[in-house]
Amino acid sequence: MLKMEQFVTPVIMSGGSGTRLWPLSRQARPKQFLALTSRYSLLQETIKRLAGVKKQTSIIICNEEHRFLVAEQLREIDQQATILLEPIGKNTAPAVALAAFKVAKENPEGILLVLAADHVIQNVNAFEKAIGRAILLAKQNYLVTLGVLPTAPEAGYGYIEQGKLLADDSYQVKQFIEKPSIEKAKHYLKSGGYYWNSGMFVFSAQAYLAELEKYQPTIYQCCQKAMQSTTIDIDFTRIDKEIFSECPSDSIDYAVMEKTDRAAMVTLDAGWSDIGSWSALWDTIDKDGNGNSTQGDVLLEQTTNSLVYASKRLVTTLGIDNMIVVETKDAVLVATKDKIQQVKSIVNTLQQQNREEIVNHTKVYRPWGFYDSIDVGERHQVKRITIKPGAKLSLQKHHHRAEHWVIVKGTAKIIKGSETYLLTEDQSTYIPIGEIHSLENPGKIALELIEVQSGSYLGEDDIIRLEDRYGR
Repeated sequence: MLKMEQFVTPVIMSGGSGTRLWPLSRQARPKQFLALTSRYSLLQETIKRLAGVKKQTSIIICNEEHRFLVAEQLREIDQQATILLEPIGKNTAPAVALAAFKVAKENPEGILLVLAADHVIQNVNAFEKAIGRAILLAKQNYLVTLGVLPTAPEAGYGYIEQGKLLADDSYQVKQFIEKPSIEKAKHYLKSGGYYWNSGMFVFSAQAYLAELEKYQPTIYQCCQKAMQSTTIDIDFTRIDKEIFSECPSDSIDYAVMEKTDRAAMVTLDAGWSDIGSWSALWDTIDKDGNGNSTQGDVLLEQTTNSLVYASKRLVTTLGIDNMIVVETKDAVLVATKDKIQQVKSIVNTLQQQNREEIVNHTKVYRPWGFYDSIDVGERHQVKRITIKPGAKLSLQKHHHRAEHWVIVKGTAKIIKGSETYLLTEDQSTYIPIGEIHSLENPGKIALELIEVQSGSYLGEDDIIRLEDRYGR
């Protein structure tokens, strides 16, 4: 068995929006944070998959909005990582450059294992062997990509054509190929020597930066300068926004891999999927004898080859085939499998209409816990709020709404103007418009309460924070 003696630094890119898995995946909680194939999220599965890899502390790259989600999901599986916050999305080449500068500073010979946060890999042993082979090439200054053995003529992936054999299951890259027509994809599958471009890479930090400086000097210089001006905020490393905003946006493939003469590929046959659509999820997860995959409270009659996902309610189907049905509390998607890739056009339309359903679920996560919207009217809103033990909402006030809190479970510490007091189950308090207030859970169990808001404007942007332990 091939052993991995070199410690690598996993670099996990967690900036995707996952629009093709709407309505479950949304801007505030995209697919990498969802439990789609197990009880763990795709991000958590990505981290757990590395248990057998000799590694340094992982680096996770995400945006400002998702930072607390990343931190909480790490805490849930008892893992630690360096969390780099991209102030602006600039695609993968700059993102990986930030991590490469950090690793190169700490270890000039450091090797990066670049992964997406939202992939599925079913055969972890085969994955580990591929990484081991890639590390051997990376130590020879190759920039290595993992090429997935295709199982179907897939027009939704880019392809890599293998070149000269370098070692077992390892080749020079002859060429990268854009997403082909279905006819060309069939040709690639039949002829062999072509692999899906997985977007996973192994290379030394120095080798990547050298090629980046050679082919994209502006990206190199912007990222170098940005990493010289980082700040630490709680568990996060912040990148200078003003400097990073000047950086061009480009992918690793376009910026470096398609230009370098040091590109190599290690083949991977490990049950890989990027879960790029609901039909891809159907391909990946278990099915019953009729070819159906289900989740939640579902009743199927005369239904075949379908995926039916129920989040909150009973979903029943009768006489359907090759369908995708996804139910959430505030949106339902029904589509044939052959049209499901076009869900992105639905998301674009909803975005043009400024619909909240593409941004948040009715259940919204915050660093202190979460809230679930129960009812919304023209001048009122009702939320069920859950606050983690020891957590605290910001000291704040509102210009347009009053709030009434009823404690359902646990103990609440209330700051209201100059008063500080405790409330327990079945007790309540009223916060008038403009009153400075805060809410804290001083107990050992989750605090649950019902909040009734009333006023002329109930938007989340009517929050004037005076103090906030989470730096918002």
